[in-house]
Amino acid sequence: MARATPKTPRTAAPARRRKPLSLADYLQKILTARVYDVAVETELEPASQLSQRLGNRVLLKREDNQPVFSFKLRGAYNKMAHLSPAQLKRGVICASAGNHAQGVALGARRLGCRAVIVMPVTTPQVKVDAVRSLGGEVVLFGESFSDAYAHARELEAKKGLTFVHPFDDPDVIAGQGTIAMEILRQHQGPIDAIFVAIGGGGLISGIASYVKAVRPEIRVIGVQMEDSDAMLRSVRQGKRVQLSDVGLFADGTAVKLVGEETYRLTRQLVDDYVVVDTDAVCAAIKDVFQDTRSILEPSGAMSVAALKQYVQTHRCKGKTFVAITCGANMNFDRLRFVAERAEVGEEREALFAVTIPEERGSFKRFCALLGQRSVTEFNYRISGADEAHIFVGLTTSQHGESARIAAHFQKHGFPTLDLTHDELAKQHLRHMVGGHSELARDERLFRFIFPERPGALMKFLSTMHPGWNISLFHYRNQGADYGRILVGIQVPKGDKKAFREFLDTLAYPYVEETDNPAYRLFLR
Repeated sequence: MARATPKTPRTAAPARRRKPLSLADYLQKILTARVYDVAVETELEPASQLSQRLGNRVLLKREDNQPVFSFKLRGAYNKMAHLSPAQLKRGVICASAGNHAQGVALGARRLGCRAVIVMPVTTPQVKVDAVRSLGGEVVLFGESFSDAYAHARELEAKKGLTFVHPFDDPDVIAGQGTIAMEILRQHQGPIDAIFVAIGGGGLISGIASYVKAVRPEIRVIGVQMEDSDAMLRSVRQGKRVQLSDVGLFADGTAVKLVGEETYRLTRQLVDDYVVVDTDAVCAAIKDVFQDTRSILEPSGAMSVAALKQYVQTHRCKGKTFVAITCGANMNFDRLRFVAERAEVGEEREALFAVTIPEERGSFKRFCALLGQRSVTEFNYRISGADEAHIFVGLTTSQHGESARIAAHFQKHGFPTLDLTHDELAKQHLRHMVGGHSELARDERLFRFIFPERPGALMKFLSTMHPGWNISLFHYRNQGADYGRILVGIQVPKGDKKAFREFLDTLAYPYVEETDNPAYRLFLR
């Protein structure tokens, strides 16, 4: 029989809000963290070549040498080691497409409990196999981390499992904080700054909590990718900001919404931020390889890229800096992309579009201007009776040199575009210079990011209006979890609204390049 509802219902006492943990609380949690059952104390290793080049002492905290090649093991295990016997008996669950998944799986194997790992269907097979080899029960669901996360929460409630959050949990944060404890024990001398990559914020929250409690004079500097900067935007706006899209190159830090606790700690404790781009990260991967013969994943090299940028911006000399090399789960096939972009990232290569008159001797006259520089790329195709356009790559020796070279060409009568920082040129144009076509009228040019999975192209083609023609298509497999594709589509002027609806429905990240001057020179 249903219970009668009182006319004047008694208001339930509000749940007591838990007081935020203080620095002293986090210091105690870090000092008593249980991580070394599975994690190792990693080296604080000098980067001698990079130090000499920068004129500062650079130390690398080698978290890429953990058993799962990432720091994530520390926080995941510390969380699980603090669970009750009843919780461990029921098992744990997490959502992850990579490093956190392996940490949870290894921790569960050590503690003898069940681990369910929900991963997006787009997760590369190498990562799925790695989790299964550690004893994790893999559930593939959804196309993104957000889909996998939501499904993991449903399974948590349905199966009575305990959720192990990748970053927004005090025990996870404390586990990551043991990295800072090791750094300050391993290096007794002065440290001017520690550079830390930020995704959801668990790593930097743990490191900053320990450093500011013990050595507050050391600056803690957060590092974000320019296309995945949720934490920096949140700190600037004074509230958590959710990004609509994130870049996927540094997938380990590609987080749309940072945690509540990690946001609170980061906003309170972090001294400064550096934003880096893909090319700078590729150059940093090469720098670390030259010093250590180890290959970092993009997220693992972000701290090194930021350190280099910080030294250049602030003209630092004689300082001591620490960079957390936080992961090395790199897909081998992605190395071709890294190698290609590393030279541009270090500005050891400059790219130009140069216009020369279509007359005898002009080509030779231009080549004479190159002097002793090595040519890395040279593309030419006749395109008109009066002038020709050349796509040329040259080796450089220092930052900012491309602007001086372009001015040198201009001075000698060759109109020049500096394409060194142009994504269209770096990703596509250098591989497909081919000339103009009179057939490509009403062409609009777009760079898309497609998920690297079967059916992605068919979704694109089946969603597109049958009256629109694809006039240009360029794609190169870079071994990543996504593909970068250049598409030319002939769209009649009267179909602008319908085309906008098509782009919205498709929901693939894109940039329109129709007005890019390099496109107009070589392909329009």
